[in-house]
This record gives sequence, structure tokens and C-alpha cells, in this order.
Amino acid sequence: MSNKKRILVVDDEQINLEFFDVMLSKLGFAVHKAENGQEALEAVRRLRPDLIILDNIMPKLSGWEVTKIIKSSPEYAEFSEIPIIMFSALDDVKDKVEGLELGADDYITKPFNFAEVLARIRAILRSYELVKQIENREQSIIVGERAVAEMQKAIASTKRSLEQIGSASDLVTAKELAAKTRAALVELDSRFGSFSSEYAELRNKASDIKTLRGKPHRAES
Repeated sequence: MSNKKRILVVDDEQINLEFFDVMLSKLGFAVHKAENGQEALEAVRRLRPDLIILDNIMPKLSGWEVTKIIKSSPEYAEFSEIPIIMFSALDDVKDKVEGLELGADDYITKPFNFAEVLARIRAILRSYELVKQIENREQSIIVGERAVAEMQKAIASTKRSLEQIGSASDLVTAKELAAKTRAALVELDSRFGSFSSEYAELRNKASDIKTLRGKPHRAES
């Protein structure tokens, strides 16, 4: 499976699509293209990109409308955390504020400097990777706390069972109590197997935090 970051570029101008395709592909990104807002929404569902580069002025659906749908619509709730960089020839402060308030993570005015755009892309991707890392660690803590709670309950239950076995009036009763204790321990072992699998899955999802603190990439001019 490829580890390339998937970037969806949305623009109704073919020259811009080709430019980003060539430049970002050379830098190791997996680039996907859409020519209007409707295609963008379909691509989001199909590809689940790691980042969207979105032109604002487009036919069918504007960049503002696409951003609002992705960030606010219940239909796209599972995609709402995908970061969006919005491009626009509109340099008015009001337009920038509106784009950011709709949920865009960055707003870049055309014409742009590619080195700056690349730096912003990488900064946003690093930020989102760090957020995912933190979320995975929080989930790992929750799993650990649940496992400790189950262990404490199991220890208390086993102690009670052993006391009952020790005070049993006959061998048959003692054997029955021992069988119940063994069944409880088997169930506990199964639960811990589930905790182990859940924890292992979280570790596999989490990227190494050290890579997020590594040397910053140099933007190619």
C-alpha cells in the first residue's frame, strides 16, 4: 500500500491542474484532479484525500460552497477533518475571513509563489499528523485504563472465589467454585486479548512522533 499523501486539486483552469499535478507529483505526492465543485465532492467520497487544494471561483459549486458542504454537512461528516487550502484571485480581507470561517485551513491569493504554497501544504499536513498522533495516544490511554479496571475487578473476584473455596464445607462445592473461577479467568483472558488487539491497532495507526519533530522539508523552487 502506498504511503504517499493524497492531494486533491480542484480548479476549472486546466493549466493550474496540470501545474500542480507535475510539481507535486515530482515531490512524492499522489495528485488527483477535479474541474469543478461537484467533481470535487465526488472525489472526496471516492479518494478520501489527505488535503484539498481548492479554487474559489468555479462553475456549478464555488470553493466556498464546497468547503461549507465538507465541513458542515452531516452527509460529509466523516470527511470534515480533511484540511482545505483555498485559492482565490479575490484579495479582499472579507473574502479571506469568509473562507476561513467556513472551515478552510488556509487562504492563498493568486498569483502565488509555489515555494510558499508547498511550505504551507507541508505545515498543514504535519499539523494534522500530529493531531492524529495525539488522538491515538489518548485512545491508547483509555484502552489502558479499561484494562487496569478489568484487572482490578478480576483480582477482587478471584480473591473472593478463593476464600469461598477455602471455606467450602465439602469437596463437591469446592470443585464447583473452582470451575466458576476458572471460567471467569478464561473470560478475562479473552477480554485482555481484545484489549491487546485494540492497542496494537492504535499503535499501527500512529506514526512515530519523532518523524513529526524531524528536520523540515526544503521547498523546491
